Parts: sequence; C-alpha cells; structure tokens
Amino acid sequence: MEIAGIFQYLYELLVSTGLPQVWIDIISLTTASLIIFGFLCLVALFLVWWERKVSAHIQQRFGPMRTGWHGWCQTIADAIKLLQKEDIWPDTVDRPVFFWAPVFCFVASFAVYVTMPFGRGLIVSDLNIGILYIVAITSFTIISLLMAGWGSNNKYALLGGMRSAAQIISYEIPMVVTICSVVLFAGSLSMVDIVQSQEKIYQWYIFRLPFGPIAFILYLITGTAETNRTPFDLPEAEQELVAGFNIEYSGMKFAMFFLAEFINMFTVSAICATLFLGGWQGPFLPSWAWFLIKTLALVFVLMWFRWTFPRLRVDQLMEFSWKFLLPVSFANLVLAAIMKYTGWFNW
Repeated sequence: MEIAGIFQYLYELLVSTGLPQVWIDIISLTTASLIIFGFLCLVALFLVWWERKVSAHIQQRFGPMRTGWHGWCQTIADAIKLLQKEDIWPDTVDRPVFFWAPVFCFVASFAVYVTMPFGRGLIVSDLNIGILYIVAITSFTIISLLMAGWGSNNKYALLGGMRSAAQIISYEIPMVVTICSVVLFAGSLSMVDIVQSQEKIYQWYIFRLPFGPIAFILYLITGTAETNRTPFDLPEAEQELVAGFNIEYSGMKFAMFFLAEFINMFTVSAICATLFLGGWQGPFLPSWAWFLIKTLALVFVLMWFRWTFPRLRVDQLMEFSWKFLLPVSFANLVLAAIMKYTGWFNW
C-alpha cells in the first residue's frame, strides 16, 4: 500500500486552493510542525507525571496524589511555575553560546520526528534515508551540551558537558552499528520500509534469531546511555557535579533541557519500537495505537532501569562501551550479514 504522509496530504490540500507556491510551503510546513510540537509537549508532560508514579511505586510510596486524580495536575503546575521563573544570566557567561545551547538541544529533539512513522500514513516525510537522518540530527545534542557547559563558565558545567559529549559519542558508535544490522535485513534506510518489512509478528527483527535479541538488547543499552539515564547519568551526577551541564540555567532555558530529556527518551523508545517491534504493525487496534503501546512499554523499561540500577563510575562507563558493546555490536553485524546472504532465517 502506498503511504501518503501528513505533509503530503496538507500540501495537496493547499495546492487545490490555488495559493502561491511560497505560501503553500510555509503553511504546510508550519502546520505539520505545530501538530508534532503539540503532541510532543503533551507526551513530555505525561512522561514527567508517569516517571514520578513509576519511581514512587518502585519505592513503595504513592508519589503525587493531591493535585488532580493521582496527581495528574502536578506536572501542569510545575510547567506554569517554570514559565513564571526569572531568567537568570550569570555575569561571566558567554551570552550567545549560553542562550543558544538549550535551543539547539530542543530543536534537535524535535526535528527527529520529520521521519518518524506514528502509524500507517502518519508521517511528515518518508525520506529514503530516514534512519540516517535521525542518527545525524540526534548528533546535534552533543554540540548543545558542550555549548551549555562551555557557555556557563562554570567548572562543574564544563565537566558535565565534556562527560556528556564523551558518553554520547562512545555509545553512539555501537548504536549505529546495531542499527546497521536491521537496515541490512530491511534493505532500506526508510523508516516506513523498515516497518513494512515486519508485517507478521514472526518477522519482527527482535525475533529474527540469533541476531535479533542481541541487537535489541544492544540498542536498549546504548539508547539508555544516549539519553543520559541511570545507570549512565554521569553528566548530571549531583554529588559530583551539582547538576552537570545545566547548573547555571533557570526558568524556560532549564525547562527546554528538561523537556528535551523526556522527548529524547520517547524518541529512543519510538526508534526501538520501529526497528525491532514492527512499529505500527498489529491486529484490531488502529496503527497509531500500536505504535504508542510499544513505545510507552519501552519508555517504562527505561524508567524501570533508572530506579533499579546504581550509577556507574565514569571509567566503568567508558570501558563498557569501548571494550564490550563495540566488539559485540560488530560481531552481531557480521552475524546478521552472514544470515542475510546465506539465507538463514530469511523469512
């Protein structure tokens, strides 16, 4: 079935009105962006509330309960509070770098969703290099965190930014190698093509033994590190770095980093669901419902990790990536290549 994206539908609708081409492009792009932005803001608010409840139940307590049903209004109250906070600029900061760091961080998180398939036909643009585009865009996060650390002119922020850059670069390499094993089987970099190659449940790449479960676990570990989540949250180690790269930020600038963190967690889970769990594929329910169910299930796993495992030392963190994950990911890629071109498990 031919997939018609949201952007294409809006574009064709506007073309039929007879507007000039420039206005058609501006309106269609702006509309698609606002739809995704609104959705991601709602997702981030929900995930903040959900993590509070998950952490509370893991620790055998209630969590937020007084503001709304089971405290669902608490996150909204926190968002309003952040909007009212004063935007403090320390005297010694590098002002342009300090200002643009949270903007770059948030924009990088937001731009990923241009090629994310939310369901059958629910995609802004089905690029033929979709997963490559996602990997490239998410790399901008490294720049924004380095900018935040350097621009703050604070030794703790600088150490946090350097740690974050080293961590993300180290874990991004085995993540990309793992993604390559899926692309090898799918025969395409398009996110839609990857989902369509997993039409039956036994065709999900997590079940394409023996490489599937290994690749899935590798991606989940590296994705946890990419989002700076426990046990890989060294860039924000409170007892060592106060709060890491964002220590000097307040108000909406801090909120943008905070929002980007939860959006990135949803992004990592959404990519994982698309690559290994069939994306929107599933019976009975609408395609977007299956996508959200799978993605939120993986988000729960990341939250579970955070409130279960202790934080690693920085030397353990780096050794785990370079001495274990990287060799295993390359071995897994070779195994996937052998399986693909010899016909093993070629369902």
